Amino acid sequence: MEGLKVSDANLMVCVHPSMSRRVSHAVLHQLSSLLFKFNESFDGVVLAYDVGFVDEAAKILPGILPYFGVKLKAKMLLFSPKPNMLIEGKVVKLTQESLHVIVLGFASAIITREDIREEFAYKTKNGNGVYCSENQKHHTLKVGTMIRFMVKSMDEEILHIYGTLLKDNTGSISWLDNESTGGPITDRSKKRSSENHGMTEQQAIKDIRHADDQLKKAKKRRTVEQP
Repeated sequence: MEGLKVSDANLMVCVHPSMSRRVSHAVLHQLSSLLFKFNESFDGVVLAYDVGFVDEAAKILPGILPYFGVKLKAKMLLFSPKPNMLIEGKVVKLTQESLHVIVLGFASAIITREDIREEFAYKTKNGNGVYCSENQKHHTLKVGTMIRFMVKSMDEEILHIYGTLLKDNTGSISWLDNESTGGPITDRSKKRSSENHGMTEQQAIKDIRHADDQLKKAKKRRTVEQP
């Protein structure tokens, strides 16, 4: 999925003197405050991080209170969707006027009727709304469908994405992948399609969880090492 990237960062975290015996805890606490928020410095939403201390020495910073700075090197997993990028999400609500999507489990997206191509007609089946393609009868969008759509814009403050399904390469991921392989979706074709399309939402979530596990292990190890 486009919009996901890993960035190497050189950071300096300011730590209050009262936390001088728990530097690792203070640093991790401050880094955790960056998660799932848009950060202008990184130009994206921080999803996860893996941090390493450059050295054990800290520099006292000038000011009213004698804070000291701790230098770090970190790998940051960022979500930075830009206009015309293709991203993926799950449909959670669907009406005649709009389609609502959750991306990576935390960001919301909306696709209005004017941004859904005309071939999709809204219908009601068994009391549930569904968009059915009039050109491809097996191409349907309903609650629970994983879709690929194009970014129009993003409200960085509330992490809300405005998307579009006007392009032919957008719609149900399973249907699009089936079309790209020219036949039924097998385990092999799924794997090949995933490789062709880059990092998928599932891969991103796996990376986030892995980074979080590594962070917890590092935190425990540093806590044990402290006198």
